[in-house]
Amino acid sequence: MFKITVITIFLTLGFYSCNTDEERPGELIETDLISFSIDTLADGLENPWGMAFLPDGRILIAERPGRLRIYAMGELRDQPVEGIPDIWAHGQGGLLEVVLHPDYDENGWIYLAYAEPRGPGGNTSIARGRMTGNTFTDVEVIFRGEPATGAGQHFGSRIVFDDDGYLFTTIGDRGVMHNAQTLENHNGKVIRLYDDGRVPDDNPFTGVDGAMPEIWSYGHRNIQGMGLHPETRELWTHEHGPRGGDEINLVEPGLNYGWPEVTHGINYNGTVITEDTTRVGMEDPILHWTPSIAPCGLAFVDSERYPEWQNNMLVGALAGQHIHRVVIENDQVTETEYLLQDFARFRDVRVGPDGYIYALTEAPGLFIRIVPW
Repeated sequence: MFKITVITIFLTLGFYSCNTDEERPGELIETDLISFSIDTLADGLENPWGMAFLPDGRILIAERPGRLRIYAMGELRDQPVEGIPDIWAHGQGGLLEVVLHPDYDENGWIYLAYAEPRGPGGNTSIARGRMTGNTFTDVEVIFRGEPATGAGQHFGSRIVFDDDGYLFTTIGDRGVMHNAQTLENHNGKVIRLYDDGRVPDDNPFTGVDGAMPEIWSYGHRNIQGMGLHPETRELWTHEHGPRGGDEINLVEPGLNYGWPEVTHGINYNGTVITEDTTRVGMEDPILHWTPSIAPCGLAFVDSERYPEWQNNMLVGALAGQHIHRVVIENDQVTETEYLLQDFARFRDVRVGPDGYIYALTEAPGLFIRIVPW
């Protein structure tokens, strides 16, 4: 009762700057099933990547150059959070994700996925800490992707906790295709850990000679969207293909998702990567986009504010500059729709604790909310 009361008070004070139904912002946008408008909460962000909603109404926004920003009382604060780990803002790497522990109210843990500098290069790491005022404290690095490399592409990275409290995260192939097909490194993989970084004994490759025990699945090019289906609780991801061949996948333990042995894409210079789009022993995508939309950010709608979109997947698109609505039934895509076509490059999509859909865009760097009519 106390937690509900506190959240209600802060929402009333405007910590999420929510408009009432009588104060809908912007112009009406009509789609196949609903109409909505866009409420621009903040602009001027630099490569925003992820967001997390604190119980007191503040919203944390991760900017790739290495800043963790706070949105509160309807404003984006200029002063970033102090004390976050050293960030390797190199190429596509930087501060990439921020997520609360499922039991945040009890333990206060906040998790960051980021490119960490190591030697002459770096790789994706996971750290956790707590917020004390405007400072990140009690910082622990709980996972480091291996090996570190000087490459500037394909860091992943998203974090999702499942219903049992396991932490899932992703690392891209780091620009070396064959990384995804070997179990001897973390690159091109989905990783599963306990919340403190320990490796679960029932991971599919625990005890396998030469295999990294943290690996949950492999054969991924660069996953930048991940989420749990609201009803089935299955783990879903999407990943970047090269030139074409972006994918949506249902991720299960120990399975090989094919990259680069199978793909619907080609190299950026037009050359063929493989003639195969399917192969025995490798998982076919549930959906692929060719040409590429460059998917980034994934959310399942589980809010009564959008009943017509219930359980739909929303996928941000960078190159496509839209949000892609995907309906999945019995592990098959039954419907898709392009939303906000040519609006901006969408980097992240989330459903907030108030039930509204929030999104981050880059070029321009916006923090927006979708308000149904």
